[in-house]
Amino acid sequence: MMPEYGHALLCLALGVALLLSVYPLWGVARGDARMMASAGVFAWLLFICVAGAFFVLVHAFVVNDFTVAYVAGNSNTQLPVWYRVAATWGAHEGSLLLWVLLMSGWTLAVAVFSRPVPADIVARVLAVMGMVCAGFLAFILFTSGPFARTLPAFPVEGRDLNPLLQDPGLIFHPPLLYMGYVGFSVAFAFAIAALLSGRLDSAFTRFARPWTLAAWVFLTLGIVLGSAWAYYELGWGGWWFWDPVENASFMPWLAGTALLHSLAVTEQRAGFKAWTLLLSICAFSLCLLGTFLVRSGVLVSVHAFASDPARGMFILAFMVLVTGGSLLL
Repeated sequence: MMPEYGHALLCLALGVALLLSVYPLWGVARGDARMMASAGVFAWLLFICVAGAFFVLVHAFVVNDFTVAYVAGNSNTQLPVWYRVAATWGAHEGSLLLWVLLMSGWTLAVAVFSRPVPADIVARVLAVMGMVCAGFLAFILFTSGPFARTLPAFPVEGRDLNPLLQDPGLIFHPPLLYMGYVGFSVAFAFAIAALLSGRLDSAFTRFARPWTLAAWVFLTLGIVLGSAWAYYELGWGGWWFWDPVENASFMPWLAGTALLHSLAVTEQRAGFKAWTLLLSICAFSLCLLGTFLVRSGVLVSVHAFASDPARGMFILAFMVLVTGGSLLL
């Protein structure tokens, strides 16, 4: 029954994310402080639901529940337990769930550590992050369910994790890389909040800059660890091969580096305001683009392990919606 509980938690998380997307903004429009403050409560509920669903999937891997199709396709009884845990994000469905878990974690962190920020700005920021969470949760539930059963079959053994991924790099590289990708959603959300409120000043950059720096550090660590992994893995081309997937992580890193400098100028001299907004949008949009390129099969890469053209188109549509909607503001 546990996989069904995991699916139910994801459904509940989608409902909470939709409430987070709408209710605080309604409170801003009405000037209702209690409605704006509800964003923090929804952020907690969202994280708890997603973390619970992720725990259910990890548990299925640890106990070798091969009635879950995702577990049967990416693990077996001979796999060491630490690789079974890491196999949770070793393919398409689990890596998306990891993305949403980290996204909900960043959302909760903003809710907890943004008390000095005006309530209406926090409400707008959390609402934007809730919209992003809702988009990915809908993608998981409608196209990439990690809790699908193999029933009526009852496999006694799984197909094993891809041998290339049976490496300590799998334990650290994807979570760090995703922490960087998802972290840029905070700068994106602050930019959208500034556009919605019509206030882009030094206060905005002072609030957004620490989150951007944290995301940049995580992304840098993820890229460095990935390069080290590629160096000793046979057939991966050494430290840096200008592979499409490598470039897909390098582009948001470049945008994030430029954004950090632009934020500093905006904070200290009130300059580069338009550049700061544009780079905030571009950095996160490039993260979404990288996710699309890795999963769509559009580009051939030795690092692509979760390619699915049909489902990749959903990410492309979501990226176009996010980027286009942001630029229209």
